[in-house]
Amino acid sequence: MMENNLLDPISILLVDDEQGLCEMLTAVLKKEGFRLIRSAGTGSEALQILAETVIDVIVLDVMLPDEDGFEICRKMRKITESPILFLTARDTDLDKLMGFGIGGDDYITKPFNPLEVVARIKARLKYQLRQQDKTVAPRSATLDYSYFRVDPEAGELIVDGKLVDCPAREWELLIFLCRHPNRIFSTRHLYEAVWNEPYLGDEKTVVIHISRLRKKIEPDPGHPRFLVNVRGLGYKLLPPRKGRE
Repeated sequence: MMENNLLDPISILLVDDEQGLCEMLTAVLKKEGFRLIRSAGTGSEALQILAETVIDVIVLDVMLPDEDGFEICRKMRKITESPILFLTARDTDLDKLMGFGIGGDDYITKPFNPLEVVARIKARLKYQLRQQDKTVAPRSATLDYSYFRVDPEAGELIVDGKLVDCPAREWELLIFLCRHPNRIFSTRHLYEAVWNEPYLGDEKTVVIHISRLRKKIEPDPGHPRFLVNVRGLGYKLLPPRKGRE
């Protein structure tokens, strides 16, 4: 079973108009330790989900009721670089070449063994994580943002040279954002990543914790320079620019 980490839950999007197939795959994926699984029955629904939240892996059918899956893949590639695995009954060599040529990372034909799908997803994730190792801050390293710094091992938040108390949930949220600088996270993704439970549409919890963090780490919380809001998309933490005090 793939090791799960509270700060880095994997979100999977299943795109297929066969509801039974999505339910079956969801059950298998959850049994294997994946918790954040969403499904879409059309390409337009899938694109809407991608526009609203961060998805780590996409399993995409080619034959969708509203639009060809290959075209949906092209549109997805304008939004995300996350792995896209085609899962389809179209099994000709031309179809496979087309899938890889437009940005697919893997191609699985129906009928299929659901455990093979899980294995392919894990393989893509391991590759993705290896590629990201150079850009994501080490887990044991002190995270230095100039005006404030975070020491994950010591559990310390130092702001302007002073030790600042930080409740557990705010701490987990801050650590998550610090370890993924410059990446935009929707309210949904932050909630599911840090609170480790399904998002039910109430964004106040995240907004309140963001506000509390700003009061701790920002020189001027009313005009944040580190923990910023990207209108219509979510929040991101900006690392200090060279020369910025």
